[in-house]
Amino acid sequence: MSMRDMIPWIRRDGDPVPGTLRSNEPFAPLQREMNRMFDEFFRGFDRGLPSLGRADVLAGGWPSVEISDGEKEIRITAELPGMEEKDVEVLLDDGVLTLRGEKRSETEDKDKQFSERVYGRFERRIPLGYEVVEDRIEAKFGNGVLTITLPKAEGAQPRARRIAIKG
Repeated sequence: MSMRDMIPWIRRDGDPVPGTLRSNEPFAPLQREMNRMFDEFFRGFDRGLPSLGRADVLAGGWPSVEISDGEKEIRITAELPGMEEKDVEVLLDDGVLTLRGEKRSETEDKDKQFSERVYGRFERRIPLGYEVVEDRIEAKFGNGVLTITLPKAEGAQPRARRIAIKG
């Protein structure tokens, strides 16, 4: 069942709308416009909830990362705009790389009415899937971008193993 089926006031194209005014009544255009606005607003809910504000941070979608899996190394790049090296912590524990930190507001503007900027603590866990040489891991931070290079151990094989299914 999709989210769309659970919202009673969303109608599908061609469905009759209960209580719809006749076209010759004075409030019919207003009702049609309101119905259209509600339909458009809730249209995306059957594809998952949109990310709004801090929901991104709490859902684990921030910071944005890029992962490259080469023959000899894994390279992880994380975008951390407005942050400094001292605000970020990088940990490796049992094959999971953890990026953790906090982005603080630069000013305390009590008159601020609206902000789309994201502040607060974050933690992002990335399972590596390979054994890495821990002594040779490098992390560099510059211009709001954190780059971590994790050299793979000699003969490193993915830890995941395919299991045959018998019929």
